Amino acid sequence: MALIEFADFSFKYVGSSFLALKKIQLEITEGEYVVITGPSGCGKTTLCRAINGLVPHFHRGYIRGSVIIDGINTRVSSVADLSAIAGMVFQNPANQLVTLNVERELAFGPENLGVEPAEIRRRIDEIVDLLDLDHLLEKHPHEMSGGEQQRVALAATLSMKPKILVADEPTSNLDPQNAEHILDIVSALNKRGMTVVLIEHRLDLVSQDAHRVVLMNDGQVVADGAPREVLVDDICQEIGVGIPKATQVYKGLRSRGLVLPSVPLSGEELARLVQEVG
Repeated sequence: MALIEFADFSFKYVGSSFLALKKIQLEITEGEYVVITGPSGCGKTTLCRAINGLVPHFHRGYIRGSVIIDGINTRVSSVADLSAIAGMVFQNPANQLVTLNVERELAFGPENLGVEPAEIRRRIDEIVDLLDLDHLLEKHPHEMSGGEQQRVALAATLSMKPKILVADEPTSNLDPQNAEHILDIVSALNKRGMTVVLIEHRLDLVSQDAHRVVLMNDGQVVADGAPREVLVDDICQEIGVGIPKATQVYKGLRSRGLVLPSVPLSGEELARLVQEVG
């Protein structure tokens, strides 16, 4: 059974004249790493908000169909209850950091879920070690860099022990080094068994780790499959999605009659494949 299931799901925000999501049919199973991508305004963020119940409980509007998360219909469950299943990291971490220091931030979510103090302490210690946050525990969130804030926002989400991590472009405000660090952490969490749904446009940084790429345009899913299948499709170029440079080179070589044994997603893969055919 799917951990996340969109069944003929459509949504339109109050005051809007168009559907943000149109008849979405999508299933994600436990342990998958799924990247959601597409041009600006295509419905990616709305889809993620629907996973943790912000749509329709916080962002209201017309709704049709259903979203089922771990067997629970999001239309009849509260956002608070869903947060223990699907934890969300937002694009701007400063907007979700609410306490006076990092240690309190990590305790805030579990405390509101009624977790026992001893278990909260255990979770904090585990997450601090996992994300190397020991030196930040007494810092106010707004005294930290963007990369540090994003790690703390991720840690605060993980402290609630969700089954699903939903991240909405968590690297958009970060430099390449910090972006790569955050995405390495996300990949490591997936390798430990966490289901990941990630909105991301830096496909060169995530395509090698992701199991699937879901391509959206105009509120609809227009492609869904393994990265080596979706990213080589001409639809990416048609709707303005930037694919990894190595994949671009592969397509260029193919158009000139040189077909490599497989689709490369990185420069290292491309170099190896070119050597094989050379």
